Amino acid sequence: MKSDRLLSILLLLQTRGRVPAAELAERLEVSVRTIYRDIESLSAAGVPVYAERGRHGGIALLPGFRTDVTGLTTDEARALFVLAAEGAHHALGLDDALGSALRKVMAALPAPHRPAAELTSRRILVDPGRWRSGPRPSVDLDTLHTAVFADRRLRIRYRHSGETRTRTYTVDPYGLVSKAGIWYLVADRRRRARLFRADRVAAATVLDTPVRRRDGVELADAWEALRRRVEDRPAGLRVTARVLRSRLDLFVRIMGPALVEPPHDTGGTWVTAELALEEPRAVRQLLQFAATVEVLEPPEARAELARAAASVGAMYAEDRQTESRQTEDRQAEDRQAEDRQARTGKAEAGRADGGPTAASVPSHPVDPGPAPAP
Repeated sequence: MKSDRLLSILLLLQTRGRVPAAELAERLEVSVRTIYRDIESLSAAGVPVYAERGRHGGIALLPGFRTDVTGLTTDEARALFVLAAEGAHHALGLDDALGSALRKVMAALPAPHRPAAELTSRRILVDPGRWRSGPRPSVDLDTLHTAVFADRRLRIRYRHSGETRTRTYTVDPYGLVSKAGIWYLVADRRRRARLFRADRVAAATVLDTPVRRRDGVELADAWEALRRRVEDRPAGLRVTARVLRSRLDLFVRIMGPALVEPPHDTGGTWVTAELALEEPRAVRQLLQFAATVEVLEPPEARAELARAAASVGAMYAEDRQTESRQTEDRQAEDRQAEDRQARTGKAEAGRADGGPTAASVPSHPVDPGPAPAP
């Protein structure tokens, strides 16, 4: 569109100063004649733009002319350039749009704010992904994105955690949320907010029916309710454990959501920690720390861990028995080999002492000849 092209010309001139008409034409993918017509349009609109001929000529704005972003402070300009990782923009297909928008904002910033904004974009990076999160299934957000912005109902085939088959739901989407690098669809199902992981949506179809959201409920409201529903689940079991100091950081990183408060540091080899778990079976996750974490109370938590450890031990007991039998067989073969070697050694020792050998003992009786006459 011509209006977009005029704005691009204006921003380029503000950023670059004097720019040759041929360069403007190349960057905007139009002819030089079109560029000159656009310059006339800008001049007619009151923009002080002019053209200079010659080897070092070009198109420029009169010195001092700017189109500032009204009321933008230095901190506000810096905040615009604290960029998140590219993952969210890439998933939505907005990488190019983001880059273009930031260039326009940079060009429109007042000159005193521009260095701070540029430095912030180079020195601050926010990466919402988790460390070593492992491979994740690919996510196709196109259909979900279309339904959200077209305000249409959505039919999805969804696989819940721990299940192998999918279920079909018709939902009324509020929007998409990216949390810790994972995309979620927030939608109403039967007038109640639900949370669907995008990577578990096996198929999605945008319906012709308009969306039926609850009045006065926005995406932020629905997300907050769902977030609290997940994080504020009542604890079914309080557990006291002691953690080996050398493994405390790892323990806090993994079990942090279940900690009632920061662990009590008494300065010894072990540190005491209080956990709030949803159910007794949840204590089994502490087995991953082996002997570096010991549950002190309640007794039912210790009993649950004992049962879990016994179950794991039984799983590998057959392997241990098989290995034991194989070891016994190898030992028996070794003993037989030693016996054969000992017998061979005795036979060789007898021959060395002059005893009978297979060569000196006849294999049949010897005829002594006729007996002498009486």
